[in-house]
Amino acid sequence: NLIMPYHGVSDQGREKGDGKFEKIGTTGRGIGPSYADKIARSGIRTCDLRDEKYLRNRLEANYEEKSQVLKSLYGKQLPGLDGLFNDLMVFREVILKYLVDTNVLMNDLISQNKKILCEGAQGTMLDVDHGTYPFVTSSNSSAGGACTGLAIPPTKIDRVLGVVKAYTTRVGEGPFPTELLDKDGEQLGKVGHEFGATTGRQRRCGWFDAVVARYAIQINGIDALILTKIDVLDGFKTIKVCTGYKFEGKVYPDMPADPKILESCQPVYTEHEGWMGKTAGIQDFDALPQKAKNYVKYLSDLLETPFLIVSTGPDREETIQLGPLIADS
Repeated sequence: NLIMPYHGVSDQGREKGDGKFEKIGTTGRGIGPSYADKIARSGIRTCDLRDEKYLRNRLEANYEEKSQVLKSLYGKQLPGLDGLFNDLMVFREVILKYLVDTNVLMNDLISQNKKILCEGAQGTMLDVDHGTYPFVTSSNSSAGGACTGLAIPPTKIDRVLGVVKAYTTRVGEGPFPTELLDKDGEQLGKVGHEFGATTGRQRRCGWFDAVVARYAIQINGIDALILTKIDVLDGFKTIKVCTGYKFEGKVYPDMPADPKILESCQPVYTEHEGWMGKTAGIQDFDALPQKAKNYVKYLSDLLETPFLIVSTGPDREETIQLGPLIADS
């Protein structure tokens, strides 16, 4: 489905609205409203670009409705219909060159035993079905998105790798039990250069949340993990790991279904001595400070999942590989 200009206007208007809806902290690019049109079966799809007459009819139907809604709710006026259509025709020439039937493409590659790597964006807790709703994205950002988004049969996925930071971050609104609003959180953000890739907004930072990590492992069927940004913790004397949530006297070791618990709970921490030494750039696990190795082992044992990679910096070479990434055929 295409993201149209009226989707962006709607997204920004709702985010800056009168408080009737919770502020989600979206990028304001129109992704949510575009997905809403998809579910309502009124969206314009890339395949519609092939038929100019059909495309015009779809745009006219959407334009009439969106114009009324946006003017009524947000006092916004859309650009002229002809201008929007002309813009679509310009983009059409670019997009059609890359348009393929992904179902046929992906399954042809699978039948040829080609190796396919699907790289997801965003995290499990932003998944529209399994995340901290309503503070989520509009799609399935969990591993299942590879099936629904690329038409890959679930039985053809032979390995799922999860990527997790050595601490926790979040962009935008929503519950964040381990969030640090002190100098430690500030240090994580500064050293980790934690700014949103799309909006440039500063990310919220906190200690590693094993409750979230275990939940993500379950939801995605993760076989092994990749630990990133361990070097950001080099300057901490004490490092904490959340192993559960405490709410009204009860400790929850697993992700609670009730969002009110996430919003009001207190994290249950284990404390670990920081290594106060350099891990940045190290490429051999044995060369890490002992306490850094202990931290990695503790997380692996806690999550009952092995780490295949430990990243020690932003460059490709700043990587420790602990096992094979590609499953045996």
